[in-house]
Amino acid sequence: MEHQTRRWRPAWPCPVGGVLVQQRHGGRDPSYAVTPDGAHWRAFRTPQGLGTLRVRAVAGEVELDAWGDGAEWLLDAAPGLLGADDDVAGFTPRHAIVADVWRRNPSWRFSRSGLVLDALVPAVFEQKVTGQEAFGAWGRLLRRHGEAAPGPDVPAAPRLQVAPSAEVLARIPSWEWLQLPVDHARSRTAVQVARVAAGLERTVARPPREAEPLLRSVPGVGVWTAAETLRRAWGDPDAVSFGDYHVAKDVGWALTGTPVDDAGLAELLEPYRPHRGRVVELLARAGLGRPRRGARMAPRRHLPGSRR
Repeated sequence: MEHQTRRWRPAWPCPVGGVLVQQRHGGRDPSYAVTPDGAHWRAFRTPQGLGTLRVRAVAGEVELDAWGDGAEWLLDAAPGLLGADDDVAGFTPRHAIVADVWRRNPSWRFSRSGLVLDALVPAVFEQKVTGQEAFGAWGRLLRRHGEAAPGPDVPAAPRLQVAPSAEVLARIPSWEWLQLPVDHARSRTAVQVARVAAGLERTVARPPREAEPLLRSVPGVGVWTAAETLRRAWGDPDAVSFGDYHVAKDVGWALTGTPVDDAGLAELLEPYRPHRGRVVELLARAGLGRPRRGARMAPRRHLPGSRR
């Protein structure tokens, strides 16, 4: 089993965990672990094969370890995963609250994986359902249909799993999707994505604004799903998840004291282009949003005998 190491010195005080954690889907994501020594581990399916990356900040440097056929690819991709490709030049806060949050989080950056399927499939899972349901289904998918990640056992954590390949995703039967549970609309989209995965992966070489309509050309991939994918695979600081249940209301409340709809969100964020998504993420990281008064939405049930 191939094991490679590297040291990388960021040009800024990189908050390793705070950036790489953008590539985690829920607190129990089987592809992600944080160990007692402060290291963050993430398993990927790279263009060169399966790989596991371990990153840990040490005295101003980042200690990188990678295992598997994808080890070298991951070491080369690690700076982007940790925010080195995110250019904050030109970002000018136009609201006092944004300026304050930015002052307190000047080193935070967007993570860029360069892996489209790795970002797109979990985004499909997260369409129009609770996080609890989406993350639970994602975990079950990886445990049932994924592969064991290369590398050593992760200290004090379950064995890491790599997400299934496009070929495996395309072969999962409808009744198995319902057991995860993933409803027919989302499973159909996931299968469609898997069938055109090779073409989708090539779009990462294009600028985000050119790639977005290509992502949305897949039936079932809309504005929200494309934005979530652009944020993680491209590290796009301008991607905004319009159509989200919370984002417009929370940003409106944080900036004006009043919840807004998507049209109001677009108007508020327009002066921040091409950093609109940065404003959303900074406010979310600071926990700024409207007060939650209602009960949480209950997860839905999808029974194997349900009609498609």
